[in-house]
Amino acid sequence: LSCHPHHKAAVVKMDEASLTVNNELDAEMVVSWLSDHCYQCVYQPLGVVPAGPGPGLPSSVDFTVGTQHGITLLVVSCLLPRVHYHFWEHGNYSLWVKNLNDSSVVNCSMITDAETVNSYLLPFCVSVWRDDQRLLLIDWLCLVWYRLDAVKNLMFRLGNSMETERLINSDLGFPCRTVETATDTILPTPATPSRRLRSLDTFRGLSLVIMVFVNYGGGRYWFFRHESWNGESHHSESEKWFVFIMGTSISLSVSSALRCGLSRFSLFTKAVWRSVQLFLIGLLIINPNYCQGPLSWDSLRIPGVLQRLAFSYLVVVSLDLCVAWNSLDNLPVDAWWYSAREFLLYWPAWLCVVVLETVWLCLTFLLPVPDCPSGYLGPGGIGDMGQYPNCTGGAAGYVDRWLLGVNHIYQTPSSRVIYKSHLPFDPEGVLGSINSVLMAFLGLQAGKILLHYKDQHSSIMARFLIWSLVLGIISAVLTKCSLNEGFIPINKNLWSLSYVTTLACFALLLLVLIYYTVDVKRWWSGAPFYYPGMNSILVYVGHEVLEEYFPFRWRMADSQSHAEHLTQNLLATSCWVLISFLLYRKNIFWKI
Repeated sequence: LSCHPHHKAAVVKMDEASLTVNNELDAEMVVSWLSDHCYQCVYQPLGVVPAGPGPGLPSSVDFTVGTQHGITLLVVSCLLPRVHYHFWEHGNYSLWVKNLNDSSVVNCSMITDAETVNSYLLPFCVSVWRDDQRLLLIDWLCLVWYRLDAVKNLMFRLGNSMETERLINSDLGFPCRTVETATDTILPTPATPSRRLRSLDTFRGLSLVIMVFVNYGGGRYWFFRHESWNGESHHSESEKWFVFIMGTSISLSVSSALRCGLSRFSLFTKAVWRSVQLFLIGLLIINPNYCQGPLSWDSLRIPGVLQRLAFSYLVVVSLDLCVAWNSLDNLPVDAWWYSAREFLLYWPAWLCVVVLETVWLCLTFLLPVPDCPSGYLGPGGIGDMGQYPNCTGGAAGYVDRWLLGVNHIYQTPSSRVIYKSHLPFDPEGVLGSINSVLMAFLGLQAGKILLHYKDQHSSIMARFLIWSLVLGIISAVLTKCSLNEGFIPINKNLWSLSYVTTLACFALLLLVLIYYTVDVKRWWSGAPFYYPGMNSILVYVGHEVLEEYFPFRWRMADSQSHAEHLTQNLLATSCWVLISFLLYRKNIFWKI
């Protein structure tokens, strides 16, 4: 969001509009502004408009204003000094300030000089709405295209690929050929084929595809970007659902590996080695921008998405190896705990997670941070009326800067745009990684439900819904059902406790839907999301490394067009779906 003066001939850019302030008063006027998305912020100066040259003759100054969120303009001279308005992209507006009916009462009025189009509607929706003939042409072309024999054969193979799948374990699981799922009984013989829960790979693939699309720009629409501070976005949901489903895969793969006769120590050493590989890939391949020069150890960012995945994976695998049963076939059905066995059998692991969460709560709310109040969870900068400009992230930011160093964490956090914060802050920092473990562990709990209730689809879905309800209630209590007023607001940058419970709640709801349609009713094979879900590490690393190369990016004719950005980002994402499909058909999978 930007607000600043510009020359009359200047062309506004994406997410911007032109505002002309006309002053007919005989004194200069100061105009300030405040974004609706900036919680408890101080007004920022927009500019000074000089006094009019004479009665009825205004002086005018042109400004550029942001269009992503509503804006409140503050003009102290007016009878009603606050003018709230939501500008639309590339619009032209005028704010008139003048005396009302030659009296001393000053009136402020907003006028739309040029009609604008809501660019946040998807471009093809606008085109179809404006031209019905274009819609008929598209329908006719699709019908002709589908009637081609080659296309029909391809669609038939895609829809029925469930019959010819190569059944392997998940990207972050253990490479055992027999995989215990909720739909089969595993025998420790390589000759016995096993069936794989397609819903898990579909869920993982859906999360990954959304993540790739948003990382590539998401059409440069603001609602696909990270929230400036509190709240959640489409990107945050997909990224954290990936952590959730990783925990589910861990539960299934550890159980399968133990049934295959592998020792817990060997599984732990493999988990350590995988975590090291993930961490190094994130540190040395994903984080550095080699297009800007060779790697510099002085400014290398240490935290990252893969680094956090590595940490969460290692902790959750270790916990599961401590409590997982070698066999679930001989449990006493008359025991008092049997009806809640998927939870009570693993109480030591839950106890460890509770201890970790207690550590997070104590550090977050009790750790003394210089020049900041205890338990501060705000963005710093101009937030909280500008009282704590150097307190971005509170204890979380302080721990990262102290432990990792200012030069080794993320330098341009999302809070800098609206809240004008200037301190580096890393959304994948140390304290947030504790709650990342919780997210993966909740996914592990979903895997335990799948393991303990084989072929009992109603029981599986009922328990998913119960857990979702419980997590939703916890989120409602922590947030007080508000964005900023809760005990612990939903915050992606901090990976707050309420953020994890909320996303896990929605993850379980989505998993119920996909599980029911893919594995229970078999109405959907999971395509096309199933294929990137089977090669998730390759797709994630590949889309990060090759982001600046064709066909994933090219020079656009109009870089200020949402339509061009959307087209480029959709095609780039589709390329990775196609690549994962072709690799799948060739039985090529990148495992670590």
